[in-house]
Amino acid sequence: MGSLPPSLDLPSPPPKNPQHERVSETTLFNLFKAQQGHLNYFFQNLDLSQALSFTETLLNSRGTIFFSGVGKSGFVANKISQTLVSLGIRSAFLSPLDALHGDIGVLSAADILVLFSKSGSTEELLRLIPCARAKGVYLISVTSVPKNALANACDMNVHLPLERELCPFDLAPVTSTAIQMVFGDTVAIALMGARNLTKDQYAANHPAGRIGKSLIFKVKDVMKKQDELPVCKEGDLIMEQLVELTRKGCGCLLVIDEEYHLLGTFTDGDLRRTLKASGEAIFKLTVGEMCNRKPRTIGPDAMAVEAMQKMESPPSAVQFLPVIDRQNTLIGIVTLHGLVSAGL
Repeated sequence: MGSLPPSLDLPSPPPKNPQHERVSETTLFNLFKAQQGHLNYFFQNLDLSQALSFTETLLNSRGTIFFSGVGKSGFVANKISQTLVSLGIRSAFLSPLDALHGDIGVLSAADILVLFSKSGSTEELLRLIPCARAKGVYLISVTSVPKNALANACDMNVHLPLERELCPFDLAPVTSTAIQMVFGDTVAIALMGARNLTKDQYAANHPAGRIGKSLIFKVKDVMKKQDELPVCKEGDLIMEQLVELTRKGCGCLLVIDEEYHLLGTFTDGDLRRTLKASGEAIFKLTVGEMCNRKPRTIGPDAMAVEAMQKMESPPSAVQFLPVIDRQNTLIGIVTLHGLVSAGL
């Protein structure tokens, strides 16, 4: 008979802290106020002529705008590059380490390489400069320490004024990265305006996200139509239309005439109210007698996000909108559930 396996030394759970640690509201408030002051220092001391030269250089680029950085500055550089891509501007992030191991082959003489570094003495970026210059790339440094090596080695430098880091030791890069992000994103929006980017163009670059869907999708793209519509005639008895009321999953009946003109709507809420008020008399009532003759409606070419706003508007929210054309002909229905399912 085999022996039992040796007992396993399972790790013990971390000890519970008997005292619940807290941060005082005053401390947090003072930190936010201090960071606000550091950011104000940046805005008040930024050389606008440098920022303008930088922005126009990027605007007139004939090639790709590459961004690079190390550590936290690298994350910021990558994010700014992605923002430009979302605006339809050719851009990419170039890892300084990967660049020195083959990726520098992506650079050409028509490109711009923007290097983000707080100190301007980042060794990986300094090693990258001669290799990038050999490719004919235009080099721009974005730094916060005056008279640094990176600025001296590049064709252009933008100085981002930094009073100090919010960190009590003035070490953790929390204010320097904040001003890098503010600077980069503000320049991105300036480029967006200079290129006259339209809402439709912006949405085309975000087709799968909520931003794109809200700017691209129209009511006709998300509405139910034809056999999916819960339609009935105004002379139909309410009790004979219960299956139609529930089967199509819209929570209503769309009342139409022989030519498919919309006459009104009858909801499951109307059914409950009618049953409560009429009792057994409901068996003799027609849909036309109890329907809402003035429902909210929308056209097929309206934006889907407009449909949602119309559903939620006062005096009370609704769960659906009949979709009609200019002749009041019913062509579909858009529901709140359908809009949410579409990611709007």
